[in-house]
Amino acid sequence: MDGRELVRSMKVFGSVQGLRAVWSAWRQRRTDAWGMPPRGAERARVPGLAVEAEPAPGGGTVRFARSSLRIRVSSGGTVFWGWDGAEPLPSYALAGEAPEADPRASLEPDTDGGWRIVSERVTVTVSRHGAVELRTPGGVLLRRDLPPRWWEPVADEGAGPVADEGAGPVGAGSTGSAGAGGARWVQRSEVPADARFFGLGGRAGGPRLRDGSYRLWNTDPQRGFDPGDDPLYLTMPVQFVVSDAGTHLAFHDNSWDGRVTLAEGEEGAGSGHDRPGTSEVRMSGGPLRCWVVVGTPARVLHGWAALTGAPALPPSWALGPQHARWGFGSAREVRRVVAGYRERGLPLSAVHLDIDHYDGHRVFTVDRERFPDLPGLAEELREQGVRLVSIVDPAVRAEPGDPVYDGGAAVDAFVKDARGQEVRGVVWPGECAYPDFTDPAVREWWGGLYEERLRQGFAGVWHDMNEPVSFVPFGDPTLPRSARHALEGRGGDHREAHNVYGLAMARAGYEGLRRLRPDERPFLFSRSGWAGMQRYGGTWSGDVATGWPGLRASLALVLGLGLCGVPYSGPDVGGFDGSPSPELFLRWYQLGAWLPLFRTHAAIDAGRREPWEFGPEVLEHARVALAERERLRPYFTTLARLARMTGAPYVRPVWWGTPEDRALRDCEDAFLLGDALLVAPVLTRGADRRAVRLPRGRWYDTATGRAYEGPGQVLLDAPLSRLPVLARAGAVLPVRGEGDELVLEVWAPAAGRTGGGLVVRDTGDGWEAASIERYQSRLVDGRVVVERVTDDGVEEPGLPVRVRGL
Repeated sequence: MDGRELVRSMKVFGSVQGLRAVWSAWRQRRTDAWGMPPRGAERARVPGLAVEAEPAPGGGTVRFARSSLRIRVSSGGTVFWGWDGAEPLPSYALAGEAPEADPRASLEPDTDGGWRIVSERVTVTVSRHGAVELRTPGGVLLRRDLPPRWWEPVADEGAGPVADEGAGPVGAGSTGSAGAGGARWVQRSEVPADARFFGLGGRAGGPRLRDGSYRLWNTDPQRGFDPGDDPLYLTMPVQFVVSDAGTHLAFHDNSWDGRVTLAEGEEGAGSGHDRPGTSEVRMSGGPLRCWVVVGTPARVLHGWAALTGAPALPPSWALGPQHARWGFGSAREVRRVVAGYRERGLPLSAVHLDIDHYDGHRVFTVDRERFPDLPGLAEELREQGVRLVSIVDPAVRAEPGDPVYDGGAAVDAFVKDARGQEVRGVVWPGECAYPDFTDPAVREWWGGLYEERLRQGFAGVWHDMNEPVSFVPFGDPTLPRSARHALEGRGGDHREAHNVYGLAMARAGYEGLRRLRPDERPFLFSRSGWAGMQRYGGTWSGDVATGWPGLRASLALVLGLGLCGVPYSGPDVGGFDGSPSPELFLRWYQLGAWLPLFRTHAAIDAGRREPWEFGPEVLEHARVALAERERLRPYFTTLARLARMTGAPYVRPVWWGTPEDRALRDCEDAFLLGDALLVAPVLTRGADRRAVRLPRGRWYDTATGRAYEGPGQVLLDAPLSRLPVLARAGAVLPVRGEGDELVLEVWAPAAGRTGGGLVVRDTGDGWEAASIERYQSRLVDGRVVVERVTDDGVEEPGLPVRVRGL
C-alpha cells in the first residue's frame, strides 16, 4: 500500500475506520501466511486412455488410465458428469436429491474405443481420451468438453517430473481433495461457431458475454460500477449458450475461486472451416463436476429450476413501486417522503431503511433518538398501504456486551481462523465478527434474530455486504482465504465458502422468517449469492454508478440473472451515487417500471431520488410510468407465479421464443416482459426515437396502435413521456381496470392466426395455491373472440374484455 491508498481509505471510512481497515488488511495477510502454506511443486495430469466402463442406470462410469468419469442422464434429459469420483451431492446449488436416472438410457460401446449414452433428448459420447460430447437426437453437436487437466500437489518431489501449467493441450478435471487446496483444474469446451454466451451471474457488461475473461469470485467493487467492471457481487459458473443447433445451460458445480474465458467462434474461418466458440473454465480447487440442461430456452430454465429449486414467490405488495435511501436519517424524514408520494397521487408499496436507522450501524438495533417508535411508524405506514423493509448486514460488532455478539459467541457462531481464533474484519459498525452461515446451527440461530425485525414492524429484509465484505485499502475486501467454515459438517476454508456465503445467509433469513411468520411469504433479496439463490428470494444491482453506462448495465444485470434462474431483480433506479440529470433519472425510472423489482435507491451523499425533485415535467412523466406499472400489476402477478411454476424469468431476451434468429441473439437494448410485451428502453442521452428489432409475427405499438410485422427492424418514437412498448398480436393480458377490477386486455390477432395468454389471480401474501387460467383469442369476421380454455373445452371468459389493435 502506498500513501495515496491510505489517504483514500481515510476519506472513505474516516480516520479511525481507515486505520482499522489498514490493520485489518495486514492482519488478513498474516492470517493467510500462517494458515494457508504455499502450494509448492505440482504435477500435471490428464485422464489418459479409456480402459474399461461400468454401466449403471442412466449411464455409468468410464475408467481411464489416470482418472474416472461418472456420467448420468436424468429422466428429464439433464446430464451430469463428474471426474475422479465427484458426485452430485453435497451441493449448495441443488434443491434436494439429484434427479432420477433415465432408465431407458444406458452406456454402450461407441466407435474408436469410446462410449455413448442415447436418450430421448440428448446423446452423450465419451471419447477414449476423455472428451465429452453432447448432441441433439438428430446428431447435431451442442457442446464438446475436451479432456480435462489437473495440477496436483506433489507429495514427494522425487516421484516424477513437474509439468509446466502451459504445457500440453488444455482441458480440465478436478479432484475434490482439501489439503493445501486440492487439485486446481482447467476445462476447455467447444460450442458451434455461431453460438452466443450469456449468464455467469450478474455481469454489468452483458447480457451477451463477449470475448474475455470473467472471474468467479463474488466481489464488492467498493464504488459505483459501470459496464466495464468485473467481477461484481454475484457470480455463478452458469453458462447459457444459444446457437442454431439449440440452447443449453452448462453449470460447473464448484464454488471455488475461478475464471471463465470465452471466445466466440467464426464461421468459415480458415479454408472455409468453422472455428468453434470456446469456453475455458479454470478453478483453483474443488470438484470437477458439470450439469448440462438442453432444449428450448423455456425448457432449459424449467429444467434448471427443477434441479436448483423453484424461485421464491414475492408477496403481492413487493411487485409495486418501492423507495429506498441510505440517509433517511429519521422517522420524520420517512413520513415526509411518504406524504410526498401521497399528496401527489403517486402509488408506493414500500420504504426501505438503510444502515443509518441502526444504533451505531449495529445489526438488529434501532437508533431510538431518530426512530423513537419504529413499530408505530410501521403501523402508520401500513395503514396507508406502505410496508417497511429493513437492511440486514452479516457482520456483527465484535464487542462483549452487544447482545447479538454475545448470543453468537455463546453458540460458537463466528468464523474462525486456522488457530481457532475469531476472524475479524472492519465494516460499518467497526471491528466485526462474521457468522458462519455454512453451519446449520448458526443458520437457525441467525434466523431467530429476525424476530426483532418483525417486532419493529418490518415486512421484509434486504441483505447487504454479504459477499462477505471487510473494508481494506489494499488486497481482497473479504475474509482471509484460510478462514475456517463448517460447510455442513465437512469442514473447509473460505476459498470454498466465499461464493456461497451470501446464499447460505439468504437461506438462514428465509427459513427464519418462515418459522417466525408461517402464514406470510417472506420478502427477502440479497446483494450476493450463488446458483440456487432463487429459492430464497431475489437480488438487485448493487451500487451501480449514476450515468448512462450505469443505466445500460442495469438492464444487462437483470437479463443475465434471469438466464441464471434468478427472475426477481432490479437496479438502484437513478444510480447509487451522484446526481442524475432529470433526463437520465426519468429514463431510468421508466425502465425500472417494467422490471420485477422497481426500487429507487441512493447513497447518503448522493442526490435525491423522489420523482418530484426533478421538476414538474419529470414528475408528470414518472406519474405515467407509475400508473402503467399499477395497471399491469395483475400481469406482474401472473409472471411471478409462472416464474415459480416454470422457472421462466419475467424479463426475457428478445430471442426467447426464436433463438434461431441470429439478429435477435445480438440484441441487448430491448427485452420481452413475459410473452406478450416487448419493451425498448431509451439508453442514450437526448434520444427521442430508437430502432427496435422485432421477433417474427405482428406487433402493435401500445401508444399509437400501429401494427408492425416482424422479423425486422423498425424505428419508433421515444418521447420523454414514454418508452416504446409493443404488444404481440393476439396477446391476452390481465390488467387492472376501474375500481381494481380484473380486465382482459386483448391485442387483435392477425387474420388467420390465433393468440392467447395465461392469467394467475392474486391470492394474497400467504401460501394459498393458485391456478392457471388459459385464454385464447381469434379473429372471426373482423371481430375478436376471446374464450377461456378448460379441460372440458372452451367457455366464455367470465371477465371484462378490452380489445385493442382493431
